[in-house]
Amino acid sequence: MYDVTIIGSGPAGLTAAIYCRRSELSTLVVTGTEPGGQLTITSTVDNFPGFPEGIQGPELMERIRAQAERFGAEFETREVTAIDIESSPLKITMGSKTVETRALIVATGSAYRWLGLESETKLRGKGVSACATCDGFFFTGKRIAVVGGGDAAIEEATFLTRFAGSVTIVHRRDELRASKAMQKRAFDNPKISYEWNSVVEDILDPAQNKVTALVLRNVKTNERKELPVDGVFVAVGHDPATSLFKGKLELDRRGYIVTKGTSTSAPGVFAAGDVADPRYRQAISAAGSGCRAAIDALKFLQGEDALPGW
Repeated sequence: MYDVTIIGSGPAGLTAAIYCRRSELSTLVVTGTEPGGQLTITSTVDNFPGFPEGIQGPELMERIRAQAERFGAEFETREVTAIDIESSPLKITMGSKTVETRALIVATGSAYRWLGLESETKLRGKGVSACATCDGFFFTGKRIAVVGGGDAAIEEATFLTRFAGSVTIVHRRDELRASKAMQKRAFDNPKISYEWNSVVEDILDPAQNKVTALVLRNVKTNERKELPVDGVFVAVGHDPATSLFKGKLELDRRGYIVTKGTSTSAPGVFAAGDVADPRYRQAISAAGSGCRAAIDALKFLQGEDALPGW
């Protein structure tokens, strides 16, 4: 039996763990099989307060986890397979293991959004990736395409220029959606070029078991052409990791958990970070919401008003 169980180990989940343990609540963090959240696949983090020179994403997550461990948080490197939030106490199942908890904080974050092409699936890990920091090294001197036009896509493209011979950004519009600072960084980089008003219709060539080209369609002219590349990185957004909570918690039309404060529609269940944040999705805002969720959980356990369900 735990006072609080936290599902997720990104900035939201680990910050919640720090605050829960400092309030002397017995705390379990279920990390999943890929601990650390999206920051573990992020290169230099320049906008997290306290690091004027920037910090690598994986190092930042290691330091936040070490802080949670110092205060006594327990960790399980498992996937949650089922939850029972109608019982009291709540029950969290991880394969053959089930734990009971008085309160639950959901901090499962979000997952990569893919293009949905059959060839993309076949070539995933064979030239198709969504993680530049994981796979960029394997494309040293190669031709790379990055699909997308937001901050994530521009960060991926900029990072990949460390390795690639050239990087082509493929974007369905005629201008980027990324922040002006990110855009300037990309436009000033001589290795980066652009395919505007274009979408990827296919990735070649599964028959060769490797990426050789993209089939692009211009959305204004419908003209199709092949863009020779050796790899493609997909950076078109994320989907909240909420499949476990469908039918159990109120979700919005995009699948994000609906909250009031950090309280969800179920008493004793709170949500923090990207799983409940379709707008900001920043490490610092996730960490802040993790703090709030921990404080709300404490108030709930103490019988105080913390918007405990609707």
